[in-house]
Amino acid sequence: MLRAVFQASLLCALLAACSTSYEARQPALNAELSKSADAIGTPISDADIAAWNIDVAPDGHGLPAGSGDVAMGGRIFAARCATCHGAKGEGLIGDQLIGGRGTLTSANPKRTVGSYWPYATTLFDYIRRAMPYNAPQSLSADEVYAVSAWILNQNGIVPDDARLDAHSLAAVHMPNRDGFVSDPRPGKL
Repeated sequence: MLRAVFQASLLCALLAACSTSYEARQPALNAELSKSADAIGTPISDADIAAWNIDVAPDGHGLPAGSGDVAMGGRIFAARCATCHGAKGEGLIGDQLIGGRGTLTSANPKRTVGSYWPYATTLFDYIRRAMPYNAPQSLSADEVYAVSAWILNQNGIVPDDARLDAHSLAAVHMPNRDGFVSDPRPGKL
């Protein structure tokens, strides 16, 4: 019994000594860690950040300068997109992009740009980031505006003579805009 008490007392004394030693060294350890963290990597320039900061918000914030029309978009779509999405956006190995309006509540819903997507700016953002599949981010801003115009036109959302830019694309009202539950968090649409 005495031996157990002695061992417990010794253990408590060791723990107290370790704790005091750690607490005493903590400011020096924090300073070392801070100095080490500052030495990791290299500062990133505003130009480097801009190359990655390409997201577009539903309200159009982040859309770049440029513009494109339906006719130009049709030519680009035929050359760069039809291989996967079909000549008329009907879908092949890539998703169907055209049609489907009125099918979301049916037994066989077709989630296309014209039937499902709530914002035209999201279309621009997705094309800009991820398309064409074999060469993402290879289209210029003008080409992305043009392809967006063509897809929206083929879905009956913009007229044949539409020319889209940051202002006009953000103003497009998609057929399913009200089909989603809004996000109540601050800064969300």
